[in-house]
Amino acid sequence: MAHQILLPRADGTCAPYTLGEPSTYPSSSAPSHSRVAYAAAHVVCDPLAENGPVSPAHLDWDATMAYRHHLWSLGFSVAEAMDTAQRGMGLDWKVTGELIRRSVADARAIGAGIACGAGTDQLASSARVTLDDVQAAYEEQCSFIEGEGGRIILMASRALASCARTPDDYIQVYDRILTQVSQPVILHWLGDMFDPALAGYWGYQDLDAAMMTCLSIIERHAAKIDGIKISLLNADREIAMRRHLPPAVRMYTGDDFNYPELIRGDEQGYSHALLGIFDAIAPAAAAALQA
Repeated sequence: MAHQILLPRADGTCAPYTLGEPSTYPSSSAPSHSRVAYAAAHVVCDPLAENGPVSPAHLDWDATMAYRHHLWSLGFSVAEAMDTAQRGMGLDWKVTGELIRRSVADARAIGAGIACGAGTDQLASSARVTLDDVQAAYEEQCSFIEGEGGRIILMASRALASCARTPDDYIQVYDRILTQVSQPVILHWLGDMFDPALAGYWGYQDLDAAMMTCLSIIERHAAKIDGIKISLLNADREIAMRRHLPPAVRMYTGDDFNYPELIRGDEQGYSHALLGIFDAIAPAAAAALQA
């Protein structure tokens, strides 16, 4: 049976639009054999509760967890509690911890893949935040995730961007965290086109210079780094960085514009995937990865 929805027109009226039949895709619960693919999962808010950027988050836990099981059923690993899940934009650390606890437990019960975002968003925004505060906040979240049995995605920190003064400040913080983790982590470089508060990350406004700082950290700690996700919406820069990574360190694309060609790769390599868009187009993306 065809369904109709009303779409707004420029003149303020609405016009009926008849939806086509949904596409069908071959499905498999087996992960891709050639690429590691994480879907950065959204959360589902409780529609009857008060939710807002400055109020505690209220989730519909049944719907939120059901969608993670949907992603796992298609062969994806789940990247939990990332910026895609509104970290720093309404999802506070208390609820984030509960989300991580539930998701890691469910993943373990069915043998599914999961990695969880560790950040510093429990820190209040303040000009008095120090590098020691940032390090302690990272340590708290990393310890919690590993204590629950999860693997870490080390997210970019607004607090670090606000208090760091030189590239050496970033090196100091990442050195301290990476020497403590028990399993290899995924780093996340989120560009200021996604979050203006992260401008100048790694100590430079110039992205090529910033990349060199990031690469120096990766080279120093290659045994503790599974890979890096970069979200810069610049395919050429991602490819350039990919070609400079140590052999055992993966590039995970976070480029929602250019991910097909970056995952496909070229004669010198390819990117794996850690993408929020895979949450939205999961059946199609899963079929493409299995093709």
